[in-house]
Amino acid sequence: MTFARTCSTLLGACLAAIALALPTAASADTFPNKPVKLVVPFPPGGTPDIVSRLISEHMSKTLGQAVIVDNRAGASGNIGAQAVAKSPADGYTLLVCAFSCTVSPSLYSPAPFDLKRDFAPVAMLGTVPSVLVINPKVPATNLSEFLAYAKANPNTLNAASSGVGGSAHLALELLKNRTGAEITHVPYRGAGQVATDLLGGQVDMYFDNLPASLASIRAGKLIALAVASKERASAAPDVPTFTEAGLSDFLITPWFGVLAPAQTPPETVQALNSAINAALQDPALSKRLDEIGVIPAPDAPEALAAFLEAETRTWADIIAKNNIKPE
Repeated sequence: MTFARTCSTLLGACLAAIALALPTAASADTFPNKPVKLVVPFPPGGTPDIVSRLISEHMSKTLGQAVIVDNRAGASGNIGAQAVAKSPADGYTLLVCAFSCTVSPSLYSPAPFDLKRDFAPVAMLGTVPSVLVINPKVPATNLSEFLAYAKANPNTLNAASSGVGGSAHLALELLKNRTGAEITHVPYRGAGQVATDLLGGQVDMYFDNLPASLASIRAGKLIALAVASKERASAAPDVPTFTEAGLSDFLITPWFGVLAPAQTPPETVQALNSAINAALQDPALSKRLDEIGVIPAPDAPEALAAFLEAETRTWADIIAKNNIKPE
C-alpha cells in the first residue's frame, strides 16, 4: 500500500469517527436528554404534591422526557430546598417551592438558603386563596363584627396555625398589626389536628387554604369571613375579599412555583418555563386545578423573581416586628 493511499485510508477513518461522534455531542448539548426531577419538599398528598404530579405529566409530553416527582419532606421544606440548591445547575433537578421558601430565610438563623443567591426562578405554578374562617360559636357573621368583638374582648379568641412561621401564623400576625386586635396564637404541628379542633370549637379561627375548608363552609360548619386575595374566589363567590369587607390590601398568597439551582443556563430555564406554561394553559389541566382550588399563574421567570423578592420583604418585616422564632 502506498503512503498516499495509507493517509487517505486513515483520513477517511478519522472523518467517519468524527461523523459518528457529532450526533452524540449535539444530543449532549440538547436539553433535556434524560429525566427531570421535581423535588417537592413536603409529604405526599398535600396541595404542592398534587399540583406537581399534575404538572409533571404534561411537562413529560412537552419535553419528551420523564418528569419525576421526588418528595423530600422535613424542616418546613428546608431539607428539600437545600438539596436542590446544592444540585448541579443543569436543569435536571428542580424545586417546587411554596410559601415557606420566602419565610425560612428570615425565620431561621442561620438562614438555610438565600433565594437570590442559591436559586434561579423558573415559573410560577399557581396560587391558592387564603380564607379566614371562624367557628360558628364566635358571635360574628362578618369581618367587621368579628374585629369589633376581638377588640372588645382582648385575648379571648384563639387562632390556630399549622406551625410557627406558616402562612396561617403570619396572616394572624399581619391581622393583629393592621387592626390592633389582641388574639392568642395556638400553633399546631401540621394542619390535620387544626381542622378537628376548629370544627369542635377548641379554637376559634384559622387562616386556611380555601380548598381545605370549602366543604365545611358550604355545610355551614364554618363561617368564612373574607378571602385574602385581590378578587373573590370562583369556588366561593359569596365570600368577600378583605378589601370588600373593610380591610384594604390585606393579601396572603399561598403559592407554588418552580426554582432551579443558581447558574442554570438561561436557555434551559426558558425551556422549562415554556413547558410549565404550556401545561398551565392546557384546558383540561386548568380545569382540574380549578377543581382543587388552585389558580394557574403562567408567567415569565422574571415575574416569579419579582414576586419572590416582594414576598420575602413582606414576611421578613412581619417576622422582625413580632420577634417570631421557630419552634
